[in-house]
Amino acid sequence: MSKGSAWGRPVTAPACMEVQIGAVRYRRDGALLLAASSLSSRTWGGSIWVFKDPEGAPNESLCTAGVQTEAGVTDVAWVSEKGILVASDSGAVELWEILEKESLLVNKFAKYEHDDIVKTLSVFSDGAQAVSGGKDFSVKVWDLSQKAVLKSYNAHSSEVNCVAACPGKDTIFLSCGEDGRILLWDTRKPKPATRIDFCASDTIPTSVTWHPEKDDTFACGDETGNVSLVNIKNPDSAQTSAVHSQNITGLAYSYHSSPFLASISEDCTVAVLDADFSEVFRDLSHRDFVTGVAWSPLDHSKFTTVGWDHKVLHHHLPSEGRTENLIATKAED
Repeated sequence: MSKGSAWGRPVTAPACMEVQIGAVRYRRDGALLLAASSLSSRTWGGSIWVFKDPEGAPNESLCTAGVQTEAGVTDVAWVSEKGILVASDSGAVELWEILEKESLLVNKFAKYEHDDIVKTLSVFSDGAQAVSGGKDFSVKVWDLSQKAVLKSYNAHSSEVNCVAACPGKDTIFLSCGEDGRILLWDTRKPKPATRIDFCASDTIPTSVTWHPEKDDTFACGDETGNVSLVNIKNPDSAQTSAVHSQNITGLAYSYHSSPFLASISEDCTVAVLDADFSEVFRDLSHRDFVTGVAWSPLDHSKFTTVGWDHKVLHHHLPSEGRTENLIATKAED
């Protein structure tokens, strides 16, 4: 990253993307955002990349814009149409803006509020606030326009694995951590955190995501490979399925009226569950940990996964009613 980037100067795309791709997000118009890190050199570098045509990823020459970051990148999120929020190994939360006909990325701020690696972040629906979680055990709520932390919480007794803002509700979010706890947060309350216990909650939760159509329901993945569907009003009724054989690294719901749930894992596989919690798709193409998953907002049957094998794979669900072949053919590179 150039010395002047933190002062609002534009930065040109780096020549080469790091090997380990750690996160993927789609913008509403279908543009693809990738985060990559180098985890094998003496210094952990990172970068973020935007591809207007997702089929071009991860070819650097086909990117719309890209930028080198000062440290590895663990998570990213779109902020409206032009902003990109970054979780950094350095302990910083960074905001970048894409400008100049989307050919340049400009740093708007980098705030070192976490005392260790920032592992996870999520942007609220209004785009004005975000929440982050880190290896320092803390959860922080951000005002992005003010470039400041609004509230900082230390309710977890170990590192925070995942945070998820509730769609359409700008004070409610979930967090889960290495302490084995899933917390439901409402920042309007004097005691904002409530623990959610359910039948499979004796393992360490690693990923959480809200159901897009039900604001009282979320999906959770854990260290053993289980995926659970939990209603916060009746958590004892949770459905649990042993979808993977190792740690769940990510979950994402589709845009269907009856959403599908995609899950990824350190077992190097990708799976999709339907609304009845039945498996309808599995892919074995990745050769290392699968670390990111996102559904296309333009083609609801398509979703994308990335991993430490440097692959960006575009998967397509089988036609409705044709789920007899659960093992998909090799995904597109």
